[in-house]
Amino acid sequence: MIDSLLNLVLGLLASAISAGLGWLAQTVRRRRRLGRVREFFGMPGGTECLLVVNRQSPAASSKSVSRNDVYALMELAALVKECGAQADIVAHDQVRQGLGGKAEFCLGGPDSNERTAAHLRNWLPGAGFVTEPGRTYSDTIMAGDELFRHEHDDEIPKAYVLLARVHAAEGSRPVFLIAGQTATSNHAAVRYLTANHRQLARRYGRDGAFALVLRVINPHVYGPDVVELASDVTAKAFATAG
Repeated sequence: MIDSLLNLVLGLLASAISAGLGWLAQTVRRRRRLGRVREFFGMPGGTECLLVVNRQSPAASSKSVSRNDVYALMELAALVKECGAQADIVAHDQVRQGLGGKAEFCLGGPDSNERTAAHLRNWLPGAGFVTEPGRTYSDTIMAGDELFRHEHDDEIPKAYVLLARVHAAEGSRPVFLIAGQTATSNHAAVRYLTANHRQLARRYGRDGAFALVLRVINPHVYGPDVVELASDVTAKAFATAG
């Protein structure tokens, strides 16, 4: 009887220890994962980050924001919350601060976001948006000798977005530039970034800069869900003229 009771107690104790060790291991893994996410996005717990909002283009009001850009901002806000940081949402024409003090997510192409235009000029001189003959807006992405056109009239429409990470100086907080030809492509790039940050971190490192052009397939049917890498334009985007 005593032996049976002792075996029962030892069994319960072993189960409790095993469950405790399992919980501890899961907690350690979650903390390590969160630490890697915070490191890649430059958002340690308790810090602030900047969400720079574009305007809907063309729009009657300078404060109008596309629905898909709002969805993209909501997903970025969820990422900020996961990291334990605080989001400061500011209109693109109201930002008066430099780079590196806070992590920054800058949403929208240069026609709808003045800060995107400045980032392209100052930090990615080899990339930009150009107006081609017969088109009204600067909606063709250029990176070196590569052109990525908004193919909305094709049998399978495609839109492109430039996704880049910029570091103003070593150890500074990163700026993530999300410059799409459409609001849906902006949203797609945010989803790509949040889903693939581990792979991007392994390839480019903690402080590494990168510039990618993503292709969004048939956005009118699939929305922001079908997105693929069109080209890694890092070398071309950060190259200076001459």
